[in-house]
Amino acid sequence: MTTPEPRPLLHERVDMGAARLAARHQGRFSTETVQALIVDSYQRLAATARVSAHLNVLAERLAAERLGALAAVQQAPGSRPVRVLFVCTQNSGRSQIAAALLAHRAPGQVTVSSAGTDPVAQVEPDLARVLGEVGADLGPAYPKPLTEEVVQAADVVITLGCGDACPVVPGRRYLDWPTPDPHGAPLAELRRIRDAIDTRIHDLVDDLALTSATETK
Repeated sequence: MTTPEPRPLLHERVDMGAARLAARHQGRFSTETVQALIVDSYQRLAATARVSAHLNVLAERLAAERLGALAAVQQAPGSRPVRVLFVCTQNSGRSQIAAALLAHRAPGQVTVSSAGTDPVAQVEPDLARVLGEVGADLGPAYPKPLTEEVVQAADVVITLGCGDACPVVPGRRYLDWPTPDPHGAPLAELRRIRDAIDTRIHDLVDDLALTSATETK
């Protein structure tokens, strides 16, 4: 991957992040490969960021996810958890809700990712609240761009309103869940969207034969 050099003030932080990730993937990816991914991730996130104070941290997180996807591609599907990727346009609402709910309904049994074909600067402000109401944790979520690595690694790709913008990779299972855009929606509507997605998540868990620990206690 050929990418421009990062700005001088970022060199030290990029190098530190690359060293951490390279140590985690020792024997699989070189420090140079990891560094190139971090720089590329930083530039993708910077394209929509409103502030740059924490971009280096997010870039390292995005690069870690991309490296994890690359590593998963090298594994046989049956030797690792099922990987599910949720995609919407902005990765600020629908796909974030779906990812948080699936992680909650099938904890530890599925690797969940979300991304946007045209990501924005931040997630919808009330998402954490409405997800918390059903016991799901949004965590430190942030809008992420859709990258080739996560699509290649996914066993199931679920779109929620990104139309034809999502690339199709042969051999992957694709589902489309038409879902209203929650951008700017009042809490009542946001809860309806959450519940509609949650119904589909329950069906998906059953379909993938995943047993939720949260529902068997």
